[in-house]
Amino acid sequence: MRLSHDDLIDHLVRSTALQRGEAARVVLDVLAYFDETTEEFVRRRHRELKSGGAVNTEIFERIAAELPHRAVAPPELSLRQLRRMVYG
Repeated sequence: MRLSHDDLIDHLVRSTALQRGEAARVVLDVLAYFDETTEEFVRRRHRELKSGGAVNTEIFERIAAELPHRAVAPPELSLRQLRRMVYG
């Protein structure tokens, strides 16, 4: 089976110490990371930051600051909208 990202995998194999299988896994992991919806990203980051001991005030401000730097940035969301994504 040939992946549609063979050129990128070939580039990683040439430019790093990764073997082809490792490079393919990295490409698929990166694509999955950027395939997250905004809501999935917000929920995941909330869980990660909460487990690191952060409090909600800090968490939602940090998530709001991170969102514009995503590969495809969503529209600006209020802190209330972010909270609703996590808690419904």
